[in-house]
Amino acid sequence: MKKSDFRFDLPVELIAQQPLPQRSASRLLVLDAAADTRADRGFVDLVDCLEPGDLLVFNDTRVMPARLFGRKDSGGAVEILIERVTGTHEARAQLGVSKKPRPGSRIVLADGTRIEVLGRDGPFFNLRFDTAEPLEKVLLRLGRMPLPPYIQRAADSHDDERYQTLFARAPGAVAAPTAGLHFDQPLLDALAARGVAFGHITLHVGAGTFQPLRSDEVGEHVMHREWLNVGAELVEKMRRTRAAGHRVIAVGTTVVRALESASRDGEVLPFAGETQIFIFPGYRITSVDGLITNFHLPESTLLMLVSAFAGRERVLDAYRHAVEHAYRFFSYGDAMLIWPPREGAG
Repeated sequence: MKKSDFRFDLPVELIAQQPLPQRSASRLLVLDAAADTRADRGFVDLVDCLEPGDLLVFNDTRVMPARLFGRKDSGGAVEILIERVTGTHEARAQLGVSKKPRPGSRIVLADGTRIEVLGRDGPFFNLRFDTAEPLEKVLLRLGRMPLPPYIQRAADSHDDERYQTLFARAPGAVAAPTAGLHFDQPLLDALAARGVAFGHITLHVGAGTFQPLRSDEVGEHVMHREWLNVGAELVEKMRRTRAAGHRVIAVGTTVVRALESASRDGEVLPFAGETQIFIFPGYRITSVDGLITNFHLPESTLLMLVSAFAGRERVLDAYRHAVEHAYRFFSYGDAMLIWPPREGAG
């Protein structure tokens, strides 16, 4: 299987550059693979698509203001994107700079904070911040929201609120779990009144989520590492939901990655740690019965995960429909609700 098998044509004007004024005002393309149907709905119609007793599982990670700007000792500008905080004063980061710095070189931030480059780890650099305060406080003072590279504008104060989900509470991500961005309080209240239950995992989305496949062969790709936590309370809630004949619906691909990483022999168990799981067609997802997800980049690992859940040709056909009907794509765009094919079906 080649990455070109997941290519589709996307007019640039369909890439959402701003969030809608209201979170739940997005559109929702409902893809029922079992019935081989699709329907154009509004995201608020999710209430009618779910049943009492269903369980929505959200990712409660919180996006850090992880983008910093500084200068090398030589005076050259440096853009720093923190990928992960690895210690009180240390982090792994991507560096946007004309010439990559050597170990031992330094970067100075606008307030005079000095950063030492410790070394390189693949596409990332290990950094040490020479400051008395914890790195998290430095980010809160100087950092900016790390909008994805396909949003062609600088982050502003509006993004500080809108590029976070309402339930974000565990700091550590450098990209939002974007399927959750569509949920506002009135919609959550309506779902609760419907009898839909809520649960949470934590998966800190890393900058690697935007990295393209470096190999033409899908199976040769090596995924980046992300930290996750699937708690015992959620595992028990999932067990009770399915035992009662109801459905578990993942809000976002990050939830699927977390639950599949925590699965052993088809059973989700409590787990905290790192994952490099790569889900693409041929992999059987067993942890969830439905998926809410945004529209993803061509040839991306996220599109491959969605294709594993519902079938590549069916998903690409739905994407062509979304393009023809001017759905908004990517982080601030519209969403899909996907019901998978029946067991054994393609």
